[in-house]
Amino acid sequence: MKPEIFRATFWVLLLACSAMLPSAALAASFSNLKGDPQLQSASALVLDANGQVIYDKDPDAVRPIASITKLMTAMVILDSGLDLEERITVTAADRDRVQLTGSRLEAGATLSRRQMLLLAIMSSENRAAAALGRTYPGGTPAFVVAMNKKAAALGMSHSQFADAAGLNVENQSSASDLAKMVTAAYGYPLIRQASTTQQMEVRPYAKRGPLVYINTNRLLKNPNWDIALSKTGYINEAGRCLVMQATIEGESVSIVLLNSFGKLTPFGDSNRLRKWMLAHR
Repeated sequence: MKPEIFRATFWVLLLACSAMLPSAALAASFSNLKGDPQLQSASALVLDANGQVIYDKDPDAVRPIASITKLMTAMVILDSGLDLEERITVTAADRDRVQLTGSRLEAGATLSRRQMLLLAIMSSENRAAAALGRTYPGGTPAFVVAMNKKAAALGMSHSQFADAAGLNVENQSSASDLAKMVTAAYGYPLIRQASTTQQMEVRPYAKRGPLVYINTNRLLKNPNWDIALSKTGYINEAGRCLVMQATIEGESVSIVLLNSFGKLTPFGDSNRLRKWMLAHR
């Protein structure tokens, strides 16, 4: 090899290796942590960007997942290619007859499919999610089939879905399976946007003023957190649930917290996790 070619090759390889060093260092920054973050959630899983376990607690237990379900709802809608600007009207069929939750979207409320998806994710609007499933080709039964088909394609072998909103206790999964779903959902820009939008104003009624919706994840307001995707969930049978894709000290991590009791417990557990990770790396 000619000297000038050798030198060029050497520098290319050196630069390539140098570029790899920071990411490699970051990938290892939260490995082999000591101690226990003392989480209150019944199941928990934290993975690094390479899918390596940083922390786990009963990650394979199958539990109800409440509105975490809506991430799957959003993916199925986006996969379908349905017109996001088509107007959808809420009907009596979208009322929650399982958990008896309320909604400001009364029968006759009309929004675009995009707005319904945004509300379902960022503010966990149950009737918006139900309307998305009902207006899928074939209606809600076909939508549920598509949800379970998507779950199988993602390798979520211990999961099942029964409705679009997550109100049915038969919407079940494990922390391990939900980590796969979070990773998949992260690949959809609109889901990332919806889940991290802090506030949204919509006008579902022609003769009324706007409705303002707030994101259900209060950590989005916390400057210590850099969150790229999140979803909360709650029904009595599931407890408080939270999933997130976040960056901590430059490292991307997936966080799944299931079956917490107390409205603020998932957020407290998230802060305990972050503090533990930074203190014990």
